Amino acid sequence: MNDSVYVGNAGKDAPLDRGWLLGHFKEAGDPRHSEAVEIKWGVHPRGDRREEWVRGEARTALLILISGRFRVELPGRDVVLAEQGDYVVWGHGVDHSWYAEEESVLITVRWPSVPGYAVARPES
Repeated sequence: MNDSVYVGNAGKDAPLDRGWLLGHFKEAGDPRHSEAVEIKWGVHPRGDRREEWVRGEARTALLILISGRFRVELPGRDVVLAEQGDYVVWGHGVDHSWYAEEESVLITVRWPSVPGYAVARPES
């Protein structure tokens, strides 16, 4: 097996790193390590919400709805992703938050992969 190949399952791998499958936060040498892009398999129960808005975004983001109903909150406008394949893209400097109106599954792609954007995890 070539060490530059990784085969996995998004549903099984995603919970290991808050949904993120690829990005700068994976170990160097892991084929999933990338400073160019981040990819997330997001599974959100109904009512799940990002409590704090992301401010001063330095990346471009693409969210694609796989299933469910998901609201992306942007300054002065909300975008509802309601049909499989609905997506939204925003760029540098666009603040945002989100809310899962129904149980939802999304793919998120962000670029570049920039350290320092993780939300602090609650202490156990």
